[in-house]
Amino acid sequence: MSTSKLLPLAACVAAALLLASCSSKRPAQPAVVPGQSAGISGPEDFNRPHKDGAPWWDVDVSKIQDAIPMPHYGPVKASPYVVFGKQYYPIQDARRYQATGPASWYGTKFHGQATANGETYDLYGMTAAHKTLPLPSYVRVTNLENGKVVTLRVNDRGPFYSDRIIDLSFAAAKKLGFAEKGTARVKVEGIDPHEWWAQQGRPVPLVLANNQPAKAAVAQPVAQPAPQPVEHYSPPPTQHAAAVVPVQIDAKKNDSLGASGLYLQVGAFANPDAAELLKSKLSQNSSVPVFISSVVRDQQILHRVRMGPISNQGEAEQLQSSVRLANLGQPTLVRAD
Repeated sequence: MSTSKLLPLAACVAAALLLASCSSKRPAQPAVVPGQSAGISGPEDFNRPHKDGAPWWDVDVSKIQDAIPMPHYGPVKASPYVVFGKQYYPIQDARRYQATGPASWYGTKFHGQATANGETYDLYGMTAAHKTLPLPSYVRVTNLENGKVVTLRVNDRGPFYSDRIIDLSFAAAKKLGFAEKGTARVKVEGIDPHEWWAQQGRPVPLVLANNQPAKAAVAQPVAQPAPQPVEHYSPPPTQHAAAVVPVQIDAKKNDSLGASGLYLQVGAFANPDAAELLKSKLSQNSSVPVFISSVVRDQQILHRVRMGPISNQGEAEQLQSSVRLANLGQPTLVRAD
């Protein structure tokens, strides 16, 4: 082969090698898993179940990283709000928050839905729901039964049933070792992101989670927060609550509580835990008998929390006022049924 013919061939080989070299330096592209959503975990054709529960797709939670506390430079969601007639007053600063009590978790029924601050709930994300912490904020949650600890981003409201102080994502409950049990006694501690990064021996990153450069912090006088409007937030009746288990209604037991007279109905719940909680609070604040009367309405069991019997209209009105002043509900006057 002549030299004149070898030159074009050599040029082609060199170009091919150069192209291969450039290609090898490109960052690896994330693998696209068929049937997997790009935004959150789980199948793309996710059909939301009617009752909450654990996911049917499995993820190794040991490989899921805890939430990384980041300073929040924008406004937080901490306006007062009302749920089921009860008003909540979120705190403005979570850094020194501490509480101990039962925790629960929420899963497939809420997977992919918007959280209270507009983010998308992922049951395999390291997040939590809280009634009064500002959104967003960060907490350290310790399972007091086994000593396991996780760091979570609070981005949702709840739980509004029973005496639970926080609701965790399924992944968080799994890492804490109580996903199978449903609840656990935990300690919740607010995190100061600046202190957290100092403990790591590293400065706070100058880039926020959304890759926007953070504004330099400038020391300014702390302004008093302006009055904020009360939000009326109405979550689904089953949000952050265990599935309602059908129970056998004891008609004789309900009838024995009084067949005549006046009663106050303070609440009616599909969730028996919520009914028991309200009954307990009312009993602590009044000497009038409090009981739960269960009925079936539209193929669903409702647990009605009632007080009485009450002898006359005047006594009923006084009791209504005392319940309202205790912020335990808006009681209505009913007769035995």
